[in-house]
Amino acid sequence: MEAFTYKPAADRLFGTVHIALDHEGGTVTVSGDGLPRTEIRRSAGTPPESHVPVGTREQAQLTLSVDGADEALRPAKGFLTRRSYRVEVESAARGHEYLLVPDSLGTSRLLRDGRLLGVFTSTGDGTVSAEWEEPNSGEHAEPHDAAVGYALAAAFGTGAEPMWKLTLNALLEMWP
Repeated sequence: MEAFTYKPAADRLFGTVHIALDHEGGTVTVSGDGLPRTEIRRSAGTPPESHVPVGTREQAQLTLSVDGADEALRPAKGFLTRRSYRVEVESAARGHEYLLVPDSLGTSRLLRDGRLLGVFTSTGDGTVSAEWEEPNSGEHAEPHDAAVGYALAAAFGTGAEPMWKLTLNALLEMWP
């Protein structure tokens, strides 16, 4: 994969969202009108894995910054269940925890503190779209939430195979 800046996403709540993915360089950058600049970066010298857009799911090899502040990024390894492809973020500065977790073959849900904010779609090529939940009881997505969601979806892709298919694939790989 080469470094690309993709056609901006037209988000119904947050306007234009710019996403730049550099698989070889190991960076994903998200910016936009009113969105904090967000970057996920793979450590220099870490060889890229072809099946992960940012190049790795190794927590120790990744950093996340939102508006210049580092946040804790914890991608799961991804193996036999959809949930094993989840990505967690702890924002100490904002006091929130985020979770991007696959819920179908092509989509992942973004939750903030356990509450659903929206559903993201990305094929892992830097193009991302979001469908936001209608606000209920005053809860709604904020610019920080959107920036984190777009960055996670672009860096790790969205969706995962169902458990039965992941298990079958793992068994077939072990077959001589």
